[in-house]
Amino acid sequence: MTEVLTRDADAFHRALDGAGDEVKVSVSRETAEWLARIVDARSRGQRVVVTHGRAEVTPAEAAALLGVSRPQVRKFMDEGKLGFRMVGAHHRIPMESIEAFRAWEREQMTKGMEELSRLQNELGLFE
Repeated sequence: MTEVLTRDADAFHRALDGAGDEVKVSVSRETAEWLARIVDARSRGQRVVVTHGRAEVTPAEAAALLGVSRPQVRKFMDEGKLGFRMVGAHHRIPMESIEAFRAWEREQMTKGMEELSRLQNELGLFE
């Protein structure tokens, strides 16, 4: 895996060293799929953030990443839904905690949609 990523990174750097506005490069399928997700998100106007796995963010930055207010992030922290650590008097939230929260949130939404679908079928609303 690391060898493939190193090769892909080298291919990108070599291609970018050339002149011109258009770049052609051959990379692994995994890298191409990852980049496609980034380009898709950007084309929809979504913000894309790439961080190191051990990166930490402030509550305000976490709010922007999660699409909620800073007070809502603080509430999630107080409820134990979002992990954090203190640096002096300041809160720092690990990116791993944000990703875990997103996964939990997706799971809750999926369960809610499944329950709604079950109730609709039970009540005969969409037959």
